[in-house]
Amino acid sequence: MATIEHWIDGGSVAGSGTRRGAVFNPATGEQQHEVVLAAQEDVDAAVASAKTAFETWSQASLSKRTKVLFAFRQLVHDNIGRLAEAISDEHGKVLSDAAGEVQRGLEVIEFACGIPQLLKGSYSDQASTGVDVFSFREPLGVVAGITPFNFPVMVPMWMHPVAIACGNTFVHKPSERDPSAANLVAELWKQAGLPDGVFTVLHGDKLAVDALIDHPDVAAISFVGSTPIAKYIHGRATANGKRVQALGGAKNHAIILPDADLSFAADQLSAAAFGSAGERCMAISAAVAVGDAGDRITELVRQRAESVVVGSGRDPRSEMGPVVTAAAQQRIESLISSGEAQGAKVLTDGRGLRVDGFEKGFFVGPTVIDQVTTSMDVYTEEIFGPVLSVVRADDVDSAIALINSNPYGNGTAIFTSSGEAARRFQRGVRVGMIGINVPIPVPMAYYSFGGWKDSLFGDHHIHGPEGINFYTRGKVVTSRWPHQTTTPDASLQFPTAN
Repeated sequence: MATIEHWIDGGSVAGSGTRRGAVFNPATGEQQHEVVLAAQEDVDAAVASAKTAFETWSQASLSKRTKVLFAFRQLVHDNIGRLAEAISDEHGKVLSDAAGEVQRGLEVIEFACGIPQLLKGSYSDQASTGVDVFSFREPLGVVAGITPFNFPVMVPMWMHPVAIACGNTFVHKPSERDPSAANLVAELWKQAGLPDGVFTVLHGDKLAVDALIDHPDVAAISFVGSTPIAKYIHGRATANGKRVQALGGAKNHAIILPDADLSFAADQLSAAAFGSAGERCMAISAAVAVGDAGDRITELVRQRAESVVVGSGRDPRSEMGPVVTAAAQQRIESLISSGEAQGAKVLTDGRGLRVDGFEKGFFVGPTVIDQVTTSMDVYTEEIFGPVLSVVRADDVDSAIALINSNPYGNGTAIFTSSGEAARRFQRGVRVGMIGINVPIPVPMAYYSFGGWKDSLFGDHHIHGPEGINFYTRGKVVTSRWPHQTTTPDASLQFPTAN
């Protein structure tokens, strides 16, 4: 059985840790690899290599950094298929979805290729007599990214291309559930000409996470995952004086108004709820049906849920693959059962699904639950599975109030033909990313991604302009070059412009 090792100082390293983690194929339910789990010594070695590399990479010209980024961009483009296969085999999502994930990551690399323009400072000539003032931004040092299982390529690419373009060195701690893609990305960085130590992959579990958070030579932590862990990482890392962006969980709602194109809305809701088996932080998990749209949209979504083809991610006929682990399968099914026990009506039941030839796979079928109330577990919990709960509201204002009462504020959407209702919605919801007739409003790379409330801890969203600000800090220089014969004007008074 192949062992997935760390990538430290430009090569594969077994490390000193003796612990190993099992890596499964979710479609077959069988272990296919094992991954090394870092010991403290491995974390120290990874950070030490990155710290050494920072001394030279931080001084590399913008021209050199850009050449590496353009080469990396081309290599990722050329290896979309390989990356998608690695994702599918360990996460379970279908190949087309995995390729789409890589494409969205590629867009961030393309954004980072413009780093010379993005890092331009400002200059004020003759701010005072003979005095000029200018500003520029510098990299932080060694930065770490702790990333989730559901997007093993895209989410890390929200971080490391921007961090590296800004002159930092990056230590990536991927999920131990699907670690192979991270090593493949490391190989592509090396082929692109990135110096050894600038990009590091450190595999591990909580021990590695805590060691990175506590390490004095790590300047910043980027995290995407559940809200409880985001809170933990933000609290512990900021207590250690680090800069932190920690993106948490979600409970994304979509409002459907009676004036919407309901057939279009049903197609979009089905794709947003069941794509990637619902294992997306931007998945729609709650449909808020307004007024007499309720029965009609529920029936249309039920029909679409029952037509979704579920199977192995490698099967080109599959539209949806398995969930990532047996534990995830059990948790999702238990929440469906809880909703039913609490009075909701299960219209399409994905529990107990078996796929021919993959009977041991971790499959949960598309599930639609109607008559859900906000007190039910199936509503209050982040399910992270292919389950769409339908709740009802009398009008758009009560639907907005329902969304705002939820502790999460990651993404939301509205389906309507009314510009007035859409504008009232976009201004009224307390949510970071909003879609109007768009169910998964993930911003393009030149904007920034991030939610509100319990979906984000820290001051900065991820990638885009806020990513540049997160991975750099500003300097302001006030300079004067006096002529040798100039009469000195030094004074004990506080300096002012003149």
